[in-house]
Amino acid sequence: MNGATGRMGYRQHLVRSILAIREQGGVLLADGTRVQVEPILVGRSEAKLAELAAKHGIEHYTTNLDEALADPRWQIYADFLVTKARAAAIKKAIAAGKAIYTEKPTAESFEEALELARLAQAAGIKNGVVHDKLYLPGLQKLKRLIDSGFFGRILSVRGEFGYWVFEGDWQPAQRPSWNYRAEDGGGIIVDMFPHWSYVLENLFGRVESVYAKAVTHIPSRVDEQGEEYLATADDAAYAVFELEGGVVAQLNSSWTVRVNRDELVEFQVDGTHGSAVVGLFGCKIQPRNATPKPVWNPDLADANDYDADWIESPGNQEFENGFKTQWEEFIRHVVDDAPNHYDFLAGARGVLLAELGLASSEQGRRIELPVVTLEADALTGSAR
Repeated sequence: MNGATGRMGYRQHLVRSILAIREQGGVLLADGTRVQVEPILVGRSEAKLAELAAKHGIEHYTTNLDEALADPRWQIYADFLVTKARAAAIKKAIAAGKAIYTEKPTAESFEEALELARLAQAAGIKNGVVHDKLYLPGLQKLKRLIDSGFFGRILSVRGEFGYWVFEGDWQPAQRPSWNYRAEDGGGIIVDMFPHWSYVLENLFGRVESVYAKAVTHIPSRVDEQGEEYLATADDAAYAVFELEGGVVAQLNSSWTVRVNRDELVEFQVDGTHGSAVVGLFGCKIQPRNATPKPVWNPDLADANDYDADWIESPGNQEFENGFKTQWEEFIRHVVDDAPNHYDFLAGARGVLLAELGLASSEQGRRIELPVVTLEADALTGSAR
């Protein structure tokens, strides 16, 4: 586990996934047996690694990635590094013959992300990319509605994601300062568009075009050492995505918005037969036969409680932590050869959407997305 001392690597991947799997006795396989997991922590600070290892009863840790990759005991390489460092480390893991599971974005450019997918295929390496949003209870409820035909023909998706990240002067920022420096791989498009790529394509259809506006609303911030720095990366993005089948998705992503919604991320899906509003956990629906009939009248106050017109959709099941669930699926893929759809090629599609989103903003135009295959042209994404 490379980068397990970082925020996501520690909380979601180590504590809530791998250690939780270890605590439950391993991952259940198809034949009814279990395979147990044993982590080795890799990082730059031996002191931090030793502290984490002692805290959680972990036997193995090292600051030498090459030695860990050379050791046949460790079958899976997991990467939670900052984006700038990721591709080089993954290439080492491919050369070492490890199965690989990584955070996104998989690389800084589509060209490099596609190269990783090709290298992994050529080496016969099993590979997976984190698609955690698909495992959120709210989105799993949404997927169930889609599969049931609840919406009829889906017309549109509107999404709002974000919250106010403090500038760091009078209150510490909730996100690390590199997020706001483009030269360090920061920016909300680079961070969120890979998420929107897999959410949209797995729930509604392939993204066929993007029109985006990236903005740096807060021009300077204060870093972890209390020093002011120039924010060179976008902290908000406003985008329209056209999907196959005619679905239009409008998604706002912002670290400069104050929250006035039930959850930090919400999607409204409208269809001919019904609509739904979903978040991290909640899912409200309004079927066709329970839709009110609003009438626009600016001269009179509207007494209707529109929130009360929605019905809470029951979960009908317990949803585990999404990171843990996908980890279990990937381990089954490695050990049991179970299916895995969220691979490096899916990761490359996410990087391409971010790359073309930034290009759209710079050029002020709508850009079509090509179909991405392993045989695609790394520079344009178009098939040869």
